[in-house]
Amino acid sequence: MPRNPDVDPRPFVLEGGRVGCLLVHGFTGSPAEMRLLGEYLHESGLTVSAPLLAGHGKEPEDLNRVTWHDWMASAEKALEALRARCDIIFVGGLSMGSLVAVHLAARHADLAGIILYSPGLKAANKLLYLAPIVRHFVRQWPGDPEEETDLLDPEAPGRLWHYETVPTNGAYELLKMQRVTRRVLPQVQIPAIIFYSTQDATLDSASPRLTLEGLGSQDKELVILHKSGHCMTVDCEREAIFARTLGFITAHGGA
Repeated sequence: MPRNPDVDPRPFVLEGGRVGCLLVHGFTGSPAEMRLLGEYLHESGLTVSAPLLAGHGKEPEDLNRVTWHDWMASAEKALEALRARCDIIFVGGLSMGSLVAVHLAARHADLAGIILYSPGLKAANKLLYLAPIVRHFVRQWPGDPEEETDLLDPEAPGRLWHYETVPTNGAYELLKMQRVTRRVLPQVQIPAIIFYSTQDATLDSASPRLTLEGLGSQDKELVILHKSGHCMTVDCEREAIFARTLGFITAHGGA
């Protein structure tokens, strides 16, 4: 079962101008976590697309039937559709979605820039590293209890749709994607901005630094926050994050 079943997990497209932004959600999550950001960018004239990655948005067991290549295929399909509408395209990703954004940037050098929110290069939960073994015995393990959220805005958890359990084969695919992404980072040459909060309980604190140092981009920046949890796009500092995102887009040809 999902947490917050009344929240809409479906993909969305907001029609705007010829500047577009692809927004990619995180592991076990949904486009709902990118909805407020998408609406903010759309109000500024952008066309926004937030796809639903394979294995997400329905039942947790679905994530045990896909690979990280399927997540990339979902994003590639959405990017191709966005190209039909837009001349300039940026890609933003949250957590695992940031890994998808990195791979898209490595494959498509004509993208105008990438925005990485809570970059999911390295997890704090060491249980993830047992996934290659555990997946043979356990199909799913419990997610974090709702009361243990790192989100500081009390209304923030209610803005999210995500699975209550963690599919173990899906976790193994995430682990593989993290390892491949480390090798892909130097291939990214386009502008990049990274957002990370010191309150993030999901990521290893080294994750943003490893991401920043690994990127091959000459134009790259790390923004450190202190009042947001992992899903920062729905938390206390979201308005400042949204404004900084739009500033990055404007500064790199997306006026």
